[in-house]
Amino acid sequence: MAAGLNSRVPGLALADIRGQLGLSYDQGTWLSTLYAAGELIAMPFASWFGITFSLRRFHLSMLLSMMALAVVMPFVGNFYLLAGLRLLQGLFAGALIPLLMGAALRFLPLSIRLHGLALYAMTATLSPNVAVWLAAVLVDDPVSLNWLYWQVIPLGLLAAALVYYGIPASPPALPRLKQGNWLGMALGVPGLGLLAIGIGQGVRLEWLHSPLICLLLGLGGVLILLFLISEWRHPAPFIRLQMLSRRNLGLGFTVFFCLLVAMSAGVSVPVSVLAQLQGFRLEQMTALGLIIGLPQLFMGSVVALLLYRRWMDARYLFALGLGLMALGCFLASRITSEWMVEQFFWSQVLQAIGQPIAVVCLLFLGTSVVQPMEGPFVAGIVNTIRALGTLLGGAFVGQLTADRSRFHSDMLLNHAGMWLSHNPAPPAIDNLAQVISTQAAVLASADIFLVFMTLLLVLIPPVLCLQYVPAPRIPAPPAAQAG
Repeated sequence: MAAGLNSRVPGLALADIRGQLGLSYDQGTWLSTLYAAGELIAMPFASWFGITFSLRRFHLSMLLSMMALAVVMPFVGNFYLLAGLRLLQGLFAGALIPLLMGAALRFLPLSIRLHGLALYAMTATLSPNVAVWLAAVLVDDPVSLNWLYWQVIPLGLLAAALVYYGIPASPPALPRLKQGNWLGMALGVPGLGLLAIGIGQGVRLEWLHSPLICLLLGLGGVLILLFLISEWRHPAPFIRLQMLSRRNLGLGFTVFFCLLVAMSAGVSVPVSVLAQLQGFRLEQMTALGLIIGLPQLFMGSVVALLLYRRWMDARYLFALGLGLMALGCFLASRITSEWMVEQFFWSQVLQAIGQPIAVVCLLFLGTSVVQPMEGPFVAGIVNTIRALGTLLGGAFVGQLTADRSRFHSDMLLNHAGMWLSHNPAPPAIDNLAQVISTQAAVLASADIFLVFMTLLLVLIPPVLCLQYVPAPRIPAPPAAQAG
């Protein structure tokens, strides 16, 4: 949770951070992009290093390093130094989430493992949504702006205590260092970083129209391809790609990638729409995040309880979650220029129910074909997909918004020009440009919701093609067996 909030909160309050430091819009985008690049770089390798240096020791070192950087960041006035620190902080934070999933698969007994996976799912369903409220609280005055970075410290200290108490001490396995795929890592680290930066800056620099983006995506893609080939052939890889031949992992993680892109419609699109149409600030839109975020405190465990029932087929429950999310997108696609937060209520409720159903069912179907000792490998794969899907989701929404806004603006201008050529100009002609801009934004937003609705519905057939996994058989307590 600390890692998720540390990513999302400063990004939501980027305008206030830029104002405090006197940064341009372009400079501000680099702060978010570099943090996302650091997260993506760490994902495939964190679990391997956790085993090598001992899970508890490595986890605490990453956690404390992330908090230490958070302490000093409010006092950094140089843009280049701040950008470098955000890259490092993203690297440390990105290592935490795979360790969480690997620990859940390795240590939790079968009777509560699904509840542990439900808690892991909250990193995708709770943190990004509650961050809207938290960012709004922290931008009220200049003093609290420091807490845009410091907010990670209370949760981080609690997490450090829980890790120290809850994860068994184990000796480091330093001989593994001789077996590591260091050539693969030398290819993967810059490849993932270049790809993340290219995606993060693609919308702003107009993708292939920019030589820089072409270089970043091209070189990053080649390096990642070589990294994957190296990982496939190496006897001791960081991530075991051969596991993707299992249907519930290969097909399931493909669905997961698309699902993460579609989950952008939950809060980020409504927040962006209301900020553009109504000029709302974050504090006026906190309900959008809380409607989805707060139910996640119990929804994941409700889904886990259902999955423990022998009569429940996780595939159909998964499809139900996708259907609810699609229905929420359909309701939101009816947006008009008069919509406020209240009009998004039912679409947000459907997202709040559908998201945990879909994510927890996916984790159950995927991890059920994995042995506990394979947990670190699958954790690296799923979290790399998670980071890349979230990054691409933001870029997809940004590009689709720009394209559809431009299209509808041109169409409305054309219709307005044809009407004016046959009719006298109305008194309110001076406001024509503003009216067209507003309506183009409304129509573009409706298109985005319809695209995500279609994507979610298209995912249902592949979900139904996943391998059936029965509910876990929980061994009876010894006393019950004796009786």
